[in-house]
Amino acid sequence: MPDSILIAEDNPAARVGLQQLIRSWGFDVDVAGDGEEALQKVVLRPPTIVLSDMVMPRMSGIDLLKSVKQHDPSIVVVILTAQGSIETAIEAIKDGAYDYLMKPVDPQRLRIVIDQILDRGRTQREVESLKRRLRDQGQMGPMIGQSPEMQQVYRVIEQAGPTNASVLITGESGTGKELVAQAIHQASPRKNAPFVAVNCAAIPDTLMESELFGHEKGAFTGALARRQGCFELADRGTLFLDEVAEMTPATQAKLLRALQERRFRIVGGTDEKSVDIRVIAATNLNTKKAIDEGKLREDLFYRLNVIGIQLPPLRDRTDDIPLLVDAFIREFASANHKSVGGADAAAMDRLMRHRWPGNVRELRNVIERGVIIARGPLLTPADLPGLADVAVAATPVSPGEVAAGMTVDELERKLIDVTLAHTGGNKTKAAGMLGISVKTLHNKLKAAGLEAADAENAG
Repeated sequence: MPDSILIAEDNPAARVGLQQLIRSWGFDVDVAGDGEEALQKVVLRPPTIVLSDMVMPRMSGIDLLKSVKQHDPSIVVVILTAQGSIETAIEAIKDGAYDYLMKPVDPQRLRIVIDQILDRGRTQREVESLKRRLRDQGQMGPMIGQSPEMQQVYRVIEQAGPTNASVLITGESGTGKELVAQAIHQASPRKNAPFVAVNCAAIPDTLMESELFGHEKGAFTGALARRQGCFELADRGTLFLDEVAEMTPATQAKLLRALQERRFRIVGGTDEKSVDIRVIAATNLNTKKAIDEGKLREDLFYRLNVIGIQLPPLRDRTDDIPLLVDAFIREFASANHKSVGGADAAAMDRLMRHRWPGNVRELRNVIERGVIIARGPLLTPADLPGLADVAVAATPVSPGEVAAGMTVDELERKLIDVTLAHTGGNKTKAAGMLGISVKTLHNKLKAAGLEAADAENAG
């Protein structure tokens, strides 16, 4: 029996046109002239997919969506909306809609969405396999952890993966935000399409728009040939924007428009292009503070944060450290042809006591170095020269250094000084401890007139 699709549309011409189009693709299609009629048909003969207009008499598309999901959560609902109702359509996604399509409906885009939905059955079976692996091994893809905090992250990934919803991942540097984005991509119908990652903090502001949207030959000095941007490269797949709050407000505005309209214009071009992408973004900043300070546009935040995932720092899930250590030892012993099989009790105690300001990334680097220099079958404290015997505590600030009447800028500068002193001038580690990007740290030092005097030490 072919998959069935129910069209709920009060405009007769639009209803018949969609019915004929979808039927020509080989699907069983039924129609309804309003939300109440559609709901009656859902109860009598549940379809695979409901395509529902947003504004209809007797029952709106939103009310139909809620009723359908209450009757049978497995039925997939796609909202059809006019230009002025995009905000309502985004709310519909939060209420359980798979996606929304702008009217008049683009046939190519509609076919893509239908095909993605029909792939969900296979994808959901793979998700179940991931769940079993999680229960057995405490692992989801490249992510490792059995702690309650990571179990919650896995659950959200399982829920978000099969949908088209935008995801915003927050957490300190080194917690594995890109790994989460990759896991969402692998749990989605887009898994066989490209996963394109962009580190927004590493791209100069003047080149960001070109990086995202591409450029025509001669669009600016140095543009010697046409170049595809990440939007085009990620077509039918997933675009991951790491450190999205590092974009300038002007670029954020252009990104927001492209996400809302699903169209963009390359730099130096005249025609708009349409692509089918899912966007996952990440930031290590406190989003509320970033919005208040003007670093992150509030409207872009709401567009990206349809589903939010907060990654815990490693110090808040220390029970996962033995699992991570074991996995990293196996990885680097194999890669370096070493016979290291684990860590002895003293080394593991030292690893458990460390506060890990660089989170999982720092732990991975420590284990890689330890495996390379190890002389025996187990890692020992001697193989972990960068770790102290006791927990690493933040360098204290004496009460005399903080006084009433000091400005916030003065306190911030003092905090940066203390942290840089603690890391021996290592800006990468200092940025991780402060919960900001290296680019942001450089900007703060530059604003204080100290950037030129500081020698970069990323070791």
